[in-house]
Amino acid sequence: MDVLEAIILGIIQGLTEFLPVSSSGHLELAKAILGDTSVPEESLTFTVVLHFATALSTLVVFRKEVAEIFKGLFQFKWNDELKFSLKIIISMIPAVIVGLLFEKQLESFFGGKILLVGIMLLVTAVLLLLADKAKNTNKEVSFWNSVIIGISQAIAMLPGISRSGATISTSVLLGIDRTRAARFSFLMVVPLIFGKIGKDVLSGDLNFQSSEMLPISAGFIAAFLAGLLACKWMIAIVKKSKLSYFSIYCAVVGFIAIGYALLS
Repeated sequence: MDVLEAIILGIIQGLTEFLPVSSSGHLELAKAILGDTSVPEESLTFTVVLHFATALSTLVVFRKEVAEIFKGLFQFKWNDELKFSLKIIISMIPAVIVGLLFEKQLESFFGGKILLVGIMLLVTAVLLLLADKAKNTNKEVSFWNSVIIGISQAIAMLPGISRSGATISTSVLLGIDRTRAARFSFLMVVPLIFGKIGKDVLSGDLNFQSSEMLPISAGFIAAFLAGLLACKWMIAIVKKSKLSYFSIYCAVVGFIAIGYALLS
C-alpha cells in the first residue's frame, strides 16, 4: 500500500465512520478496487488504526460532553452524568462478548468478502429507510434502550452494516430523540475502539511493519481530519431526517458490490 492509497482509504474511513454507509464495508470495497493485496491480519491492522483516528475525532467534537461525564463520575453521585456513563458501559457489553468469543471469525470477514459487504449494505439500507419514517420525539436513552442499541452495535461488526446507521436507526425506532440518538451512537463506540487498540497492542496482534509506517500515518491523519467534518455533518443530517438519501446510496452500492462479486 502506498501513501496515496492510504490517504484515500483514510478519507473514506473518516467520512463513512459517521455517515451511515458502513466504514468497514467501504474500506473493503476500496481495497478491492485499489487492488490491495494485504493479508487479513495486515488489512485488519490498518482498519483498526483508521478507527482509532476517528475515535479521536469523536473525542474532539464531543470534548465538552466527555469532560462533563468524567466530572460527574468523580462526584460519586447518582447524577445524569453517571447514569449516561453506565448506559454507555451497558451498550458496550454485547460487542465485547461477540468480539472476545468470535474474534477469529470476525477477522476472516475482512479480506475481500465483497458479496457479504453488498448484502449487508442492503440490510443497512432497509434500517435507514425504516428510521427515516419514524416520528421524532424528545425521549432520552433508557438503560433498556442501551442494551438493544448495544446489540445493534455488535451486529454492525460485520463489514457492510453501518455501525452509526444501525445504532442511530435502532435508537430512532425505539422513539429516542434524533440528536440524543446520534450523540449516544458516536460516544458509545469510543471506549470499544480504545479497548480494542489496547488489547491488540498488549497481545501483539497488530502487525506493524517499518515499511508501512508512512502509509499508516498518512491514513491516520486523513481519517482524523475527515472524521471531524463528517461527525458534525452527520449530527445536522440526523436532525433534519435525511436518512432516506443514505438508504438509497447504500442500496445502490450494495447491488453494485453484489454484481461485482458475482461477475468477477
